[in-house]
Amino acid sequence: MIKHDIKDIDLAKRGRLRIEWAAQEMPVLRSIAERFKREKPLKGFRFSACLHVTTETAILMETLRAGGAEVFLCASNPLSTQDDVAASLVRFSKIPVFAIKGEDRRTYYKHINNALSFKPHITMDDGADLVSTLHKQGRGLLKGLLGGTEETTTGVIRLRAMAENRALRYPIIAVNDAYTKYLFDNRYGTGQSTIDGILRATNRLIAGCSFVVSGYGWCGKGIAMRAKGMGARVIITEVDPLRALEATMDGFEVMPIREASKIGDIFITVTGDINVISKECFSLMKDGAILCNSGHFNVEISIDALRKMSKNKRVIRDFVEEYTLKNNKRIYLLAEGRLINLSAAEGHPSAVMDMSFANQALCVEHIAKNYKRLENKVYSVPEEIDREIARLKLKAIGIRIDTLTREQKRYLHSWKMGT
Repeated sequence: MIKHDIKDIDLAKRGRLRIEWAAQEMPVLRSIAERFKREKPLKGFRFSACLHVTTETAILMETLRAGGAEVFLCASNPLSTQDDVAASLVRFSKIPVFAIKGEDRRTYYKHINNALSFKPHITMDDGADLVSTLHKQGRGLLKGLLGGTEETTTGVIRLRAMAENRALRYPIIAVNDAYTKYLFDNRYGTGQSTIDGILRATNRLIAGCSFVVSGYGWCGKGIAMRAKGMGARVIITEVDPLRALEATMDGFEVMPIREASKIGDIFITVTGDINVISKECFSLMKDGAILCNSGHFNVEISIDALRKMSKNKRVIRDFVEEYTLKNNKRIYLLAEGRLINLSAAEGHPSAVMDMSFANQALCVEHIAKNYKRLENKVYSVPEEIDREIARLKLKAIGIRIDTLTREQKRYLHSWKMGT
């Protein structure tokens, strides 16, 4: 048996069936895997991936293997692992996996170091924990690194900060910045899966409730859209005047978090920043307010402050912790403040992850072919990759589009033709 640290290898058969189900909705990644199998563009490269261990991630790992790569996988969030998928990857795909749903912080970082111990040439990250760990603790491993990819907004922000401080020691492609990623994964994937996680955890009615979304980036837009569609009164809190204006023009109420705290029934954070919902907010909330996060880390809600304000805490449902404040007001925290859509549900639908992970696959192929020309900075996804993924997705779902005529192309590229 290959090296691994998972919950239960006997879950493998169930995981394999679920992976097969997800693959039906991932035609773009399947087509890339077929080409990779023929061409072997990743042969000789070792990959350490720190991603949510889900059915969709399994298909990405198998695509990399089809391309000839050696792959090692750990979890990018302690509560997002699907244990049956981890077991399937170990037993049937022979991929070393280090991930257990519910693992503590110490185990989480032990698993990251397990994945790094294989001395990767290329990294794949979701939140930049693997990259930051590598820079802090594994500097001896940096010599063999050729490049990496980053999946999320939060991770890209961290990596760009590293690049600005000249701390980044190898090139990274910001997969999150691809149009075929954030316009679809962030908006439609996060929107649907977040509502799914809230409903699975609480079984509360969305219609008629005051639903507060902190952050109106693409993830926030998707969640607000879905909550509104289910009949909620949606309130947006923002720090960016452009996004606040956009939310207003989209028909949502916009106000400071302090004001929203007084009227909200369900609160969801999607900012990537710390202490978005703070001690001051807790004291203003209604009895029975529900708090959750769909950003990235469990830092957007001030959990330590909530704990100190409470006289009692108990688990009242799976993924629902009831905090009773000293004034007997009850506040409910979902999934320990971690990603509600991956902790209490299954994450994004495979149809949208098809494009996100197609970006991952083609970007690491780009690194494998071009690493000698790349500098130690954060790169955008090459436009030709973004457009190719959109083309493949349209083809897969049976949609055709127009093409420019020779005359139209000449007009667009000429300044002499006038109007």
